[in-house]
Order: sequence, then C-alpha cells, then structure tokens
Amino acid sequence: MIDPDGFRPNVGIILSNGNGHLLWARRIGQNAWQFPQGGIRSDETPEEAMYRELAEEVGLEPAQVEMMGATRGWLRYRLPRRFIRRSSRPVCIGQKQVWFMLRLLCEDREVCLDRTSNPEFDHWRWVDYWHPLNEVVAFKRSVYRKALKELAPLVFPDTGTVGRQGGVSRRGNPA
Repeated sequence: MIDPDGFRPNVGIILSNGNGHLLWARRIGQNAWQFPQGGIRSDETPEEAMYRELAEEVGLEPAQVEMMGATRGWLRYRLPRRFIRRSSRPVCIGQKQVWFMLRLLCEDREVCLDRTSNPEFDHWRWVDYWHPLNEVVAFKRSVYRKALKELAPLVFPDTGTVGRQGGVSRRGNPA
C-alpha cells in the first residue's frame, strides 16, 4: 500500500526498559542496526500493525509491554535513489511512520527474534537513549531524531530528555 505521494505507511517501535535504555536490533546477516518497524496493512490501524510487528519481529505480546504513547503524526523519510524500485507500480519513494514508545514489562529473556519463519533480526541489545542516532543508516537519522525527541518525555518525565552521555538536558534537546 503506497499513498498518492509515494510513501508506504509504516510503524516504528521503540521499546524501553525501566532504566531508559532502548532495544536496538541488528538486521539478520548485516551490520545494520535499527528499531523494529514494519508496514501497515490496508485493514489495520497503526496500533494494530504495531502489535503485529512487535510479535513478528521481537516475539512479544501486548500483555508483555506497556504502550506509553505515539508520535502525533506521520514522520517521513525518503529512500536514497539507489533503493527506489522504479519498475514497481506504484513507485515507493519512502516511508511515512507513526512511532510508538513501549515499555517492556516482562523479563529480557522473553524477547524472541526468531518466532517467525523469516526473522528480520539476529541480535539485540539495550542502548542509551540517543545511541541510535550514531548507528542507524543515514537516510533514517532525521526521522529517528524527531521520534526520539518527541517521545523522550514519556521515558524521562521529570526532565523531558536525557543527553547523549546520559546527562540531563533541561532544554528538551539532546545534550
């Protein structure tokens, strides 16, 4: 499903633990790290797609997480020209995403990356809140920054955000 502007509707999942760290997953067979994400089917709401993707990619059910909130609207990124499949119709030029912030309620050992026959990830780890901005592929960096900045108050309600090295920024921006 591609919208009239060429963007594929998608959800992004940011899963936090009680310490404000985020689940960071490595794409199978690659040295490429990202948050879980996936497309929204035509018969799904963004929330339904998020729970489906959470089960498929991380092996977790709704009872194992708390949904803390979501971005207010769509965040968009464009694919680099080399990744655009011009032969496909309609042409997809990028993704528009609703990002969800979740808190893990179960034990870490319950995260299961190979619950489906086609897993997307082969490893995961907890990282500091702003770490993903240093490691995600460049064309997704702006969307990650916007999502993390908007959702930071859900994880750090007393300060609004946390700096790159764990320091608090009272201005609401990455330190």
